[in-house]
Amino acid sequence: MLRDSEIAVADNPPAEPQPEPAPLAAAAALTALLAACGGGGGGDAPGPAPAPVPAPAPPPVGAAEAARFLAQATPGAGKGEILAVQAGGFAAWIEAQFALPQSQSHYDWLAAHGYNDEKYRNNATGLDNTIWRKLIASPDGLRQRVTLALSEICVVSVLGVSTPWRQFAVANYLDLLENNAFGNYRTLLRQISLSTAMGYYLTFRGNAKANPATGSEPDENYARELMQLMTLGLYKLNADGTPQASETYGQADVSGLARVFTGWDLDVSGLASPLPPDVHRRPMAQVASRYESGSKSFLGTTIAAATAAPAALDAALDTLFGHPNLPPFIGRQMIQRLVTSNPSPAYVARVAAAFADNGAGVRGDMKALVRAILLDAEARDLVTASAPSFGKLREPVTRFLNWARAFGAASAGDTWSVNDLSDPATKLGQSPMRSPSVFNFFRPGYVPPNSAIAAGGLAAPEFQITTESSVAGYVNFMQLAVSGAGIGDVKSGYPTLLPLAADSRALLAELNLVLAANQLSATTLATLAAALDSVAAGSDSGKLNRIWAALTLVLASPEYIVQK
Repeated sequence: MLRDSEIAVADNPPAEPQPEPAPLAAAAALTALLAACGGGGGGDAPGPAPAPVPAPAPPPVGAAEAARFLAQATPGAGKGEILAVQAGGFAAWIEAQFALPQSQSHYDWLAAHGYNDEKYRNNATGLDNTIWRKLIASPDGLRQRVTLALSEICVVSVLGVSTPWRQFAVANYLDLLENNAFGNYRTLLRQISLSTAMGYYLTFRGNAKANPATGSEPDENYARELMQLMTLGLYKLNADGTPQASETYGQADVSGLARVFTGWDLDVSGLASPLPPDVHRRPMAQVASRYESGSKSFLGTTIAAATAAPAALDAALDTLFGHPNLPPFIGRQMIQRLVTSNPSPAYVARVAAAFADNGAGVRGDMKALVRAILLDAEARDLVTASAPSFGKLREPVTRFLNWARAFGAASAGDTWSVNDLSDPATKLGQSPMRSPSVFNFFRPGYVPPNSAIAAGGLAAPEFQITTESSVAGYVNFMQLAVSGAGIGDVKSGYPTLLPLAADSRALLAELNLVLAANQLSATTLATLAAALDSVAAGSDSGKLNRIWAALTLVLASPEYIVQK
């Protein structure tokens, strides 16, 4: 595992100055100025109050703007959702997504489909199925996109969860992320800190207090990564996310915080042996003999000796949650996952301010964070989007999900047998909840060496998993996925595309809108149309062949793969 010093430079690059989006409040300022300069004189009685002026309607949303917004806000969306955004606007769509109920939990789906049978005790069978089920088919696209982003910040990987019923442990962890995707980050921190999946993954389950006789010390793994990756980062930050020269914490802080995470272990009370999967739905419980009851000092805070373990945990999390680094540190990473790899400091500052205070004095409000990221002028302004420094490489997983959700890919038997897609040579080189390390599939500050991106002082996180092998593997995989073969039992029949198949330009126009938000240039479209015209479309099978070819070509186009 990489140490702090090895990733410090890559994960905390100095922010490049970028032009600010044009101010949007000029009209409001002028109105306020005119009001302040109003009525003059003497002692005349005031006249009747003027009738209230209704708030102006939001400007109409074009189809391409709606598709671009949905590319940031969901794992993928079809024509119907584009029309819904056009009809109601960005903010109304977000609020409607907040109001959607959650679909069946990962844990409950596994149990309902028999993965609690003894033959699955010592493997992860079923986990990939339920993950793809939700990401592809759950109607709450915004919640699923935020959950996926959180899973890449607060990382747990099934590859490092060594316990019976690990599919249930990781499923429950993913359920916690989803349950709190529109909740409060402080609540999420406590729940993941007591989850069995995290306890196993970052090795503090069963953590014991120091033993002077043997010289053993508490395991420091979770304490370090909780600070470094999930709350604060390595360096103190300004409110706009730009780094200061001093480090956020030192080894003494890690050691002091590690004392908080002693004594926590599986809650086995009332459970039969061998343990059933349900042990992983319970928060970990305290084993008093292993808990360090002495004082615990870190980050300028001291938790007094004899403080009970749950109270010490809350005090520690309050310290991390209240640290000034947390809003810009988490805010910037969420912007990177949804919108752009190199947000301007001003964009980060606005998002961090909303995360620090939602307008009602609440810190850590995930809804406020999501609104601030997606509705910010820098996210929505098309002039800003055209800058070479704006945008991000789409993750391989989201490219696959873009296709699946846009065209209603489904599992006829509700089995969702897509499986592990980690192999870069034949699949995606990325599969949710299968990160190779706690640092995610790619680091937020990764810079491709010896590249124009590096020369421009920019970060490009997703390029860390982009290689010659993965580029070819992705195209071959998607060619199979979009065809009649599908992936596992997940496939689409393309009822919305079949009527367009005879006209290659109309077909490409639809795909350009739905998948790429009209980012494909006229030159690219002309090249693709010429290729498609060589595919006969006089029969139903010919039409499908043309659709499959068109999808593969669009999904492989650099103008699609770079999300602007």
